[in-house]
Amino acid sequence: MSNQIKSSIRRIVTLAAAFVAFHGQSLAAQSGKQGPGEGTEQLVHAQTKDDVADSGALFAPPKSAAKPIAVIWIHGWGVNFYFPTYVEIARALAKRGYTTIAANTRMHDIGNVEAWRGEKRIRGGGYWGVPSEQTLDLAAWIDFAQRLGFNEVILVGHSDGWGAVRRYQWQTQDSRVAGLVVASGPIEADAGAPDPEQIAQARKMMADGQPDDLVIIPKRSSPSFVSAATLVDLVDSPPELKDFFGAQTTNPGITRVHCPLLAFFGTDGDVGDEKDLMWLKDTLKRQQSGPGSVTTALIEGAGHMYAGHEDRVAQVIADWAETLLPHAK
Repeated sequence: MSNQIKSSIRRIVTLAAAFVAFHGQSLAAQSGKQGPGEGTEQLVHAQTKDDVADSGALFAPPKSAAKPIAVIWIHGWGVNFYFPTYVEIARALAKRGYTTIAANTRMHDIGNVEAWRGEKRIRGGGYWGVPSEQTLDLAAWIDFAQRLGFNEVILVGHSDGWGAVRRYQWQTQDSRVAGLVVASGPIEADAGAPDPEQIAQARKMMADGQPDDLVIIPKRSSPSFVSAATLVDLVDSPPELKDFFGAQTTNPGITRVHCPLLAFFGTDGDVGDEKDLMWLKDTLKRQQSGPGSVTTALIEGAGHMYAGHEDRVAQVIADWAETLLPHAK
């Protein structure tokens, strides 16, 4: 047996062991066994109205300690519900009494098979998914939480997941959403646009019935790709979503959001800083309508994915969530 084959086998064994180590605990919790004063961790699924099965993980405190509001954490671009820091944040929130769902949307990972339509495979993920369709995913997860007994939820959008969360509330104004959280998501206006030739290429692919064909995006630090369907959906987003907080738009999307808002960044090489949070507050003050309240925070020393600072992230969310509970209203 060659060294290359042996190396491949070792990698497979290592990955399998990691899979068992992570999922074994979740599946044990799924069996329903729960000791006194202990929470549970469980793999869960939500079915959307267009028959996409979204996976996630439920982190629940003991029933006696559970708060009446659940937290739904939506992942960023290219990752998924079981990213290690997401899991640790969810566990930390559960310890503070907040039932938390780390949830996939159809945009999880770079690519996935989100559904089958007869013999046709429907692709999702960062390269192939249609971002605007995530509204269906979020609706399914909120319905799932309601079936668990939660009539109110907090939607957290991490990084690019903030785009899904803000679109959902802008589009639905769902009264079950008690608050929105911008977790290291972009807050500035999306003023950039792909090259007109790329847009034209993508529209031709769509017209030719080839939505999954890839368009190359060469002007990045490393060349990347996006499908025609993904690119056209992004380009055709309403201007009030591209400039959600109203840097330039007179009727930005935030004016349709009336629940409280929490926004935070890490201080270590993240997408925003203290000046951005100050800008956010000042901009929202100028809008005729918007969130009932705006709270901002910085996570000292944290990077974009919060590694090593998960407990602090959970504490910031939990402290803010306390102001949304019935006794605080």
